[in-house]
Amino acid sequence: MSAARNRTQRGESSTGKRVLISLIVAFVLLGGLGVAAASLWGTFGDKISLALGWTSNDFEGEGHGETVVVIKKGEIGEDIAGSLADAGVVKTSEAFYQLLLKQEPAVEFKPGSYKLKLEMSSQSALAALQDPANRMEYTAMIPEGKTVAQTLELVAAGADIPLKDLQAAAKNVGAYGLPQGVDSLEGWLFPATYEFEQETTGEQAIAHMVETQKKVLDEAGVPVEQREQVLTKASIVQREGGRVEDFPKVARVIDNRLADGMKLQMDSTAQYGMGQHADGNVWSTDEALADNNAWNTYVHTGLPKGPIANPGRDAIDAVVKPADGNWIYFVAINLDTGESAFSATQEEHDANVSKLNAWCKANPGKGC
Repeated sequence: MSAARNRTQRGESSTGKRVLISLIVAFVLLGGLGVAAASLWGTFGDKISLALGWTSNDFEGEGHGETVVVIKKGEIGEDIAGSLADAGVVKTSEAFYQLLLKQEPAVEFKPGSYKLKLEMSSQSALAALQDPANRMEYTAMIPEGKTVAQTLELVAAGADIPLKDLQAAAKNVGAYGLPQGVDSLEGWLFPATYEFEQETTGEQAIAHMVETQKKVLDEAGVPVEQREQVLTKASIVQREGGRVEDFPKVARVIDNRLADGMKLQMDSTAQYGMGQHADGNVWSTDEALADNNAWNTYVHTGLPKGPIANPGRDAIDAVVKPADGNWIYFVAINLDTGESAFSATQEEHDANVSKLNAWCKANPGKGC
């Protein structure tokens, strides 16, 4: 075999290797771009689709099903838009609020409870709110996770019971047969839709909600002596768990931390103790985290002094039957969907917090 032939073969072989290496590099680069593109789309895809007209921030049509939304005295259009979005009536608060701003003359809403449908277009929702036939007399819809103060405002608006009467009745905690040592109705006003009589008093309305909560606790098999403890845990689950399917996992994190002697470090408790629970922000202020109040689980080990909100049936059931798992951390990673990520190590948790930070950066003004 000649030397020339050998050189040619070595050259062809070398060229083939270079081509193969180039292809591999190209595939790697394309794969990396694909991963990056997928990551960017996951973060910005909704905004891109909306900007290009591929999707809409509004539903179409007159909706389906049925729900109740309460408009309180003094609420402005932005507040009402938020309530409609939270209730699943409209797709986004922004779509409804922008429609509201275009109305001439400006729309004035009468406080009260309104029977609406789910997934309505903003235009249909606005028309329904302006139809007197949809305003329900003496009816109050109380969502899960509201505090006593917020609940009383909703009852006053929906049931036409003077707020001052409800507030006065709520101060008389001993009138409702609660366990010894309980000095607040927090946690004890079961969230539901209530239909009252025209002559219902503030004390009667509160008693009805308390008795309903007791019944739910009994149905969940909670012993009388454990009611306050279960409600305290359930109120944290209600405020911390963004999705009902995550409630049992949140309950397990609480139990695991208590069993390990760890501080719960729940932002919801720190915010409640500082009166910042209605701010709608996932992050707590430094002041709230450091304040030495009886609800701040960043300062005190164990459960807070008592419930921080009124939990619903799903949160109570989650506390009674928590999920199996070794998680001691969780963090919301998508505030729109309520999705949370759970982890057993600090490293995993830090990675999940980075996901939340990325989501917040891509979604300014949405609770971060």
